[in-house]
Parts: sequence; structure tokens; C-alpha cells
Amino acid sequence: MHLILASGSPRRKELLEKLNIPFDIIVSECDESLPQDTNAEEAARMLAERKAEAVARLYPEAVVIGADTTVILDNRILGKPKNHADCIETLQRLSGCTHSVITGVAIVKDGRTISFSDQTAVEFYALSEKEIQQYADLKEPYDKAGAYGIQGQGALLVRGIHGDYYNVMGLPIARLARKLQELQIIA
Repeated sequence: MHLILASGSPRRKELLEKLNIPFDIIVSECDESLPQDTNAEEAARMLAERKAEAVARLYPEAVVIGADTTVILDNRILGKPKNHADCIETLQRLSGCTHSVITGVAIVKDGRTISFSDQTAVEFYALSEKEIQQYADLKEPYDKAGAYGIQGQGALLVRGIHGDYYNVMGLPIARLARKLQELQIIA
């Protein structure tokens, strides 16, 4: 069985390696635009499906895994920061609040797509302007939804979580492993 991760995320690669099975990485090139009325959970699953299906069209014999992570605060999706000012604004909004991280996961096998999503609540400390500025000055927040990486220096911003830590990193690996077992893709 040929397994492909349709993501260039180093965090997703690291997490999938926990399964101790060989896989290839092929970054998906797909349209990531969504209808305006799409809710966050649907958005994460829909984008995960698009990514996996785009790669599966090129490798129909493979099992392809796609994922997409969305950060939500007050029913608003917080994407990757566009620039330094956007990063600071996002961190100011998250300061002292609890937000949701939703990761959609899609598995394409034999032309069939199975998808699910996982949600984790993340509470931030009330952050000083100095803390926000110092974090925004790092390279870390700019390729991450919500402008922080919980596995890096962003851990210093987090007061607590309720749910799967690895979901916040971008791949709920334990749930994915169970789904792959259920589909008889792994033992």
C-alpha cells in the first residue's frame, strides 16, 4: 500500500511519522477558496478533502491523507497572518480568550473519500504588548493559522487546552490512526 500525505507541513509530517509506516509527501495544489457562508468545521473538512482528492487524482492507487486546520474566535476564522501588523492584531484578539482549533482530515482510498474533523479549545493568557511584539518578531507565527505554533515559542502564550494537543499542531494523530485501522489501511 502506497500512503501519501498531501501536505508540506513539517508538523503533519512529524506527527504521521508516529505511525511508523512509510509514506510519501506530495503537496497538493488546489483551490482553497470557500463560499462565504461556510462554517469553520465544514471549511476545514472541505479543504482537507480538496487537498487529498487533488493528489489522489494523480496517484489513484495510493491512499492519500489531506488535512486543514482552522482557528476560530467569536465565530470568525483566523487564518495565517498576512504580515507583521496582521500577526499583532490576531494575537491581540486571542489574548485572554479561549478559541477553537478545528482540523479537518480526509482519507482517499479507492476513489472514496472519508473525512472527519476534530476540535480543541485553547485558552491564551492575557498577553502584554511586549509579549505580543516579541512573538510577532519571530518567524514562527507566519505560516500558522491563528498566528501561533503551540509546539514552539507559542507554547508560552497558552494557559491551557481542552482536547487533543496534536490537533492544535495540525493533525489529530490518534483519531487518524483509529480511522486508518477501521479502514484496514494499517494494522
